[in-house]
Amino acid sequence: MDTLIKVEPNANIPALSPGDTVKVSIKIVEGERVRNQMFQGIVIKVKKGGANSSFTVRRVAYGVGVERTFFFTSPSVDKVEVLRHGKVRRAKLYYLRGLTAKKARIAEKRPKEAQAEHAEQ
Repeated sequence: MDTLIKVEPNANIPALSPGDTVKVSIKIVEGERVRNQMFQGIVIKVKKGGANSSFTVRRVAYGVGVERTFFFTSPSVDKVEVLRHGKVRRAKLYYLRGLTAKKARIAEKRPKEAQAEHAEQ
């Protein structure tokens, strides 16, 4: 028995993979007001598992690494926008925690059409 309550995945979250640079818009409730807050960073982990599935986003703010975990089923996630797809060979990118500046950059995955055009030239 997985869960007692049927949980629907959030339709505003596209397919994500580790290495993707994403911009996550979160609904923040302050008293009676609701506002959106952006969190932009690299997806370092995607955990699959039904209602418990989540993804972790890491960014460096003012020299300090900040990681936030978001659930795929969370209604507080307003939308997720994938800015670029990263070219990685690992499922979990925990090694980025020890890297800074240029060493922490991830190469961009190029679409098949762009690779074919580049090969012709």
